[in-house]
Amino acid sequence: MQWNLRMAAAERGIWKSTELRRLFAEAGLEISAGKMSALWTGTPTTIRLDDLDVICAVLDCEPTKLLIREPDKVAARRSAKTATGEEPQAAPGPAVQPRLGRNRTKPPA
Repeated sequence: MQWNLRMAAAERGIWKSTELRRLFAEAGLEISAGKMSALWTGTPTTIRLDDLDVICAVLDCEPTKLLIREPDKVAARRSAKTATGEEPQAAPGPAVQPRLGRNRTKPPA
């Protein structure tokens, strides 16, 4: 997914993150300066749906305006998976053994 907050804000004549942060606060969404900077300059790894709802209300847009699908990236991941014929595997590590003690049972098989 591509995060398109700056473009959606620019279409509404909002050019500074501080101005957008003030509008969010007026709508009831208090965002720290650090979080606002992350939303403004990059792609957030997570975003609460309540926050997304306020962002869309302030910018008068739909979530599809902020979150843009990238089907080429999905296709590239799929082709990389089928090229090897296998799922990518995690690095091998030590096997985890459960510690059995008093009042503990064995994990299900």
